[in-house]
Amino acid sequence: MKLIGMVNKMRNASITGWGKYLPDNILTNKDLEEIVDTSDDWIRSRTGIKQRYIADDGETTSDLAYHAARKALKTADLKAEEIDMIIVATVTPDMPFPATSCILEDRLGADNAATFDLEAGCSGFVYGLSVASQFIESGMYDNILVVGAETLSKIMDWEDRNTCVLFGDGAGAAVVQAVDKGGLMSFDLGSDGSGGESLYMPGGGSLNPATEKTVEDKLHYIKMAGNQVFKFAVKRMSQASRDVVNKAGFGTEDVDLFIPHQANTRIINSAAKRLDLNNDEVYVNLPEYGNTSSASVPIAMAEAREKGLIKNGDKVVLVAFGAGLTWASAFLEWNEEGK
Repeated sequence: MKLIGMVNKMRNASITGWGKYLPDNILTNKDLEEIVDTSDDWIRSRTGIKQRYIADDGETTSDLAYHAARKALKTADLKAEEIDMIIVATVTPDMPFPATSCILEDRLGADNAATFDLEAGCSGFVYGLSVASQFIESGMYDNILVVGAETLSKIMDWEDRNTCVLFGDGAGAAVVQAVDKGGLMSFDLGSDGSGGESLYMPGGGSLNPATEKTVEDKLHYIKMAGNQVFKFAVKRMSQASRDVVNKAGFGTEDVDLFIPHQANTRIINSAAKRLDLNNDEVYVNLPEYGNTSSASVPIAMAEAREKGLIKNGDKVVLVAFGAGLTWASAFLEWNEEGK
């Protein structure tokens, strides 16, 4: 299923604040050599990852989300009580319910905010932006906080070298507000549920409720068919990027910065090649963080902005793929000057 289409906008929505947060603990490839049968060379050559950040045992997804959200609010010069809505994209909520967004709302003191969690795998943050933009453009809400936050280390099988070397923990956040021009101009969202078992966690839901046997069988850990995900990602990352740019009335040659989901450097390079983008036009921080799922794109976006690689008027593509299987892309003309 695929959704592509322009909407008639009453006003534009744009990202006016950003922030990221990583836990204190760093797990290097050398450290992993002591845990599982792997090597630094093997991990780097196949993924491009050098290290990843890991949350403490008592550190939750809402903890990471809180710190990223506070930074985003500060850059947007917005008070917590001014937030109308909070959307948290995650596959590792603090608990099945209440929603992690409710926990975040309470901790921030965002007493006037509606809240909900959104689960679209690694595509979740971009999906969240698409939802936020609709509320802003319609005039229903003025200030929306979108967060991508994950503690993937909590659902990791540290004996499975095919998955435990890939993922890390972190959070990224964005404030979305109304602007006069530019901002979020188009989206491309889609899914292919037939590939669901290529990347999933089988235990813990109504299909396989938690029992002693599901724990023994390691059903509460990430399972992935790497080759299938790789093929899907290369195809969808490039196509979704091209579609979203064209839908906004531009070409890939107009893109100033391409910010892809940080999953694998070979996937990123393949997508960039298909789009005829050079290295300076593609932002990559995968070696330092690993795959942080829904936090990947907002962390990269916030970091690129902090480094001065994004300025007002720049045309930026955000694109991701994830469990589902899902994909999502956004095209924006960067404008952080709130209305």
